[in-house]
Amino acid sequence: MQKPALDIVFHDEAIIIVNKPSGLLSVPGKADDNKDCVAYRALEYFPDAMVVHRLDMSTSGLLILARGLVPLRRISRQFEDRKVSKKYLALLHGELKHDEGIIDAPLIADWENRPRQKVDYEIGKPSLTKYRVLSRENNVSRVEFTPVTGRSHQLRVHSIHIGHPICGDKFYIGEDGFDRLKLHATYIHFAHPMTGEKIFFESPAPF
Repeated sequence: MQKPALDIVFHDEAIIIVNKPSGLLSVPGKADDNKDCVAYRALEYFPDAMVVHRLDMSTSGLLILARGLVPLRRISRQFEDRKVSKKYLALLHGELKHDEGIIDAPLIADWENRPRQKVDYEIGKPSLTKYRVLSRENNVSRVEFTPVTGRSHQLRVHSIHIGHPICGDKFYIGEDGFDRLKLHATYIHFAHPMTGEKIFFESPAPF
């Protein structure tokens, strides 16, 4: 029987790096028809694989899996301590005025419309995103995001907050003529959980 498709970028005795396609869940959903995911597919290759962090279903790019509890705990601690560096590439509606900047807007779950998130300056959790414009063309900006915090839907909601939603974000803005969410996890940098060596991986955006 053929193994399910999985784009494995790197693997060793402790970690697995995969390039997740847009449209595939990171972990299983609650519904029976949402069981296919990176976590499930990885088990066909590595029986000890466990997802360390997640990407939204519509987001593509680099995802870390750990092989066993020890590397899982060590990498998870790096995420908690904000020692993991990540960069995303996105296409945004409109042409941003400034070449770079910081979006500082606290986020909280929009409980009446879950799983949506929203900006709330009274009770929202601190959320910080750095951005850099790479190019502007045809009323679309190509932007590199560096999230300082890792809130759910942070880049999507922060983009909307500054008036430039991510292209293809059907969940937040509806149909806009783009075939998918134009957001890709293109770079990740962290310490190997067993050796402590600083390592990084890159994946060019497919758009």
